[in-house]
Formats: sequence, C-alpha cells, structure tokens
Amino acid sequence: MGNLIAFINSFLSYLLVFAVSIAVIAAAVFAGIQLRRRKDARDAEQSGAGKENAQAEGNV
Repeated sequence: MGNLIAFINSFLSYLLVFAVSIAVIAAAVFAGIQLRRRKDARDAEQSGAGKENAQAEGNV
C-alpha cells in the first residue's frame, strides 16, 4: 500500500511539472506571436509611409 501511495505521489508530482512546463511554453508562444504581429504592423506602416512619400514626390 505504501508503494502505491509513493507511486501516485511521484506521478502527480511529474504531472504538475509537466503542466507548469506546458503553461510556460504556451505563454512564450503567445508572447512571440503578439510581438511578431506588432513588428509586422510597424514594418507595414513604415513601408506604407515610404511608398506614399515616394509617390508624392513622383519617384515611383
């Protein structure tokens, strides 16, 4: 009986470590996606402004 309790205790401990690892990975993926979208939007805005200035000057 004691061995079963020790096994269940170890199993739940590893399950908790796994759940925390998944949570950290999910947070990192979410943050990376958000940062990339923000960078892409900023780059699109800057390239759009550059094209508008070039068209206004007649360089395109």
